[in-house]
Amino acid sequence: MLNNQDHISLRTKNLSVGYNSIHSSNILFEDINLELYSGKLTCFMGPNGIGKSTLIRTLAGLQKPLAGKISKLDERKIALVLTDKISATHMTVSDLVSYGRYPYLNWGISFTPADYKAVEQSINEVHIPHLANKKIEELSDGQLQLAMIARALAQETPVLLLDEPTAHLDLNHRVEIMKLLLGLARKKNKAILVATHELDLALQTADEIWLATTNKKIKTGIPEDLVLDGSFDEIFQFKGFDLKTGKIQHASHQNQSIHLQGKGHEFLWTKNALEREGFSVSDQGSISISITNDGSTIRWHANNSTFNKIEDLLDSLKK
Repeated sequence: MLNNQDHISLRTKNLSVGYNSIHSSNILFEDINLELYSGKLTCFMGPNGIGKSTLIRTLAGLQKPLAGKISKLDERKIALVLTDKISATHMTVSDLVSYGRYPYLNWGISFTPADYKAVEQSINEVHIPHLANKKIEELSDGQLQLAMIARALAQETPVLLLDEPTAHLDLNHRVEIMKLLLGLARKKNKAILVATHELDLALQTADEIWLATTNKKIKTGIPEDLVLDGSFDEIFQFKGFDLKTGKIQHASHQNQSIHLQGKGHEFLWTKNALEREGFSVSDQGSISISITNDGSTIRWHANNSTFNKIEDLLDSLKK
């Protein structure tokens, strides 16, 4: 899909990743060839414990590879956001973000107008100027993660690596951060790699997926292709979840089948409620339910009755 050589920001060649001990090597990924592209958000996914964090740290230069090469890698070309907690106190958000400029400072550690501008712009890029003077110990987990991303942006590197940036965050902050990273990849033309467990968000935001397999390889492709060719099902072995529809599979235990007529969100949520309650929904259903929406009121019509809520409809069907 992505083969424009001019836009490759990072490449691995026959890379093996893991740990060496005195007597043996623990190889997590072996002989992998990967590419990160500028302007693209890549999500790195796989089962727990398979080695995603280790690969991130290796790409960042914090850990030596067992074999192979990583091209275009030095301390000024990659910024890294880890999940490690910050223990410092009495530090403001601006102070934290300013640490991203330290690779550029001289021996006197004095900031130039360009450094101050980079810090301010980075804070603005993640939409937290109102937090600039707030102490980091006063931040929520989501706000702190945004500040950490701003610090990485202040380094002004073409590559940004993040390890589980949405871990332990609520849904709003998870969505906010994934949308922010996609926007930064586009706007700042950065190559962004995110190791994540957020399957639903990754499928909706990632330009490309790196999918860690159990045979120490990494399969790559756009999310939709990896869903349709069964790669996700093979790796994650979903129990009762149909990735192709994005829904949990419910057993039909009611003796009635439903012919549902309607459209839009109200149709999808009605179908969801019916299937959760054990009804089979098909074109051949023995009971007909129609949904109407006049723009202000949604109504459900079944068995010569009209209902204003799905709950009332379900109660009637179960009786």
